[in-house]
Amino acid sequence: MSESMTREAALRIALAARELPGIDARALVQGLAQKLELPLTETKLAAVTVEDLCEVLAGDHAEESCVVGYDNERLKAAVRTLWGIGVTGSDLPLVEAYAEGDLPGSIRVAVCSNSGENLDGHFGSCERFLVYQVSPTVLRLIDQRPTLAADKAEDRNVARSALINDCDIVYVQSIGGPAAAKVVRAGAHPVKIPKAGPAREILARLQQSLISPPPWLAKVMGVPAASLAQYVAAAEAEDA
Repeated sequence: MSESMTREAALRIALAARELPGIDARALVQGLAQKLELPLTETKLAAVTVEDLCEVLAGDHAEESCVVGYDNERLKAAVRTLWGIGVTGSDLPLVEAYAEGDLPGSIRVAVCSNSGENLDGHFGSCERFLVYQVSPTVLRLIDQRPTLAADKAEDRNVARSALINDCDIVYVQSIGGPAAAKVVRAGAHPVKIPKAGPAREILARLQQSLISPPPWLAKVMGVPAASLAQYVAAAEAEDA
C-alpha cells in the first residue's frame, strides 16, 4: 500500500488516525483508498470533507447514516490534519496566492523535488514538481504537483510532462534524452542542475538573468535577447 501514496500522504493519514482514538492507521488508509481511489496523494487528501471522513469511518454502514462515535470537533481536527494544517514533520513548503497576471513579465518554472523546498529530483523519479512564478523582483511558489498518479500512466514521461505543460522551464538534476524531448514537446525547456540545493537560491540566479536574458532564455520568454541587441541595431541601421 505504501507504494500507492506519497510520503506526505502517509504522514498526514498516520497523524489523522491519532486524532481518532480506536482507529488504526492501516484501517484509515484502506478506507481512504476505497473512498478516494489509489494512489493517495496530498492533493486528494486536501479535498477530504468531514462528510467524506464519516463515510470512511462508517465503512459498509455508510448508507445507513450510522453514528461514527466521534464529535464534530474531533472529526474536523482529523480532516485538518489530512489537509496538512499544523502537521509536524511535514517537509512541504506553503503555496502562496497567485492569480494570472499578478506578475507582469514573469515566467513559470517547475522544479523537480523530493524534499522540502529543494531542487533534488530527477525528472523521471521526483515525488513532486514545485511550481514558481518568477519575475526579476518576485519569486512566488504557486503550486505543488505530486507525480505519483502520473507514474500509473502507460507513458510516465508524457504524463509527467503534462503536469508542467503550463511551465516555461523545468529544473532537474538529470533527465534522459527521450524524456527531455517529451518535456520540450509539452512546451517546457529542461535545465539540468546536477548538484542538489535550495530551489529559491537556484531561482534567484534565474531572476538575475531575466533582467538581461541570454538567447536561450529570451526565446523561452518570447522577447529579444539583450546579448543580440547590437546585431539588431546594426541590421536596422543597414535597412535604413
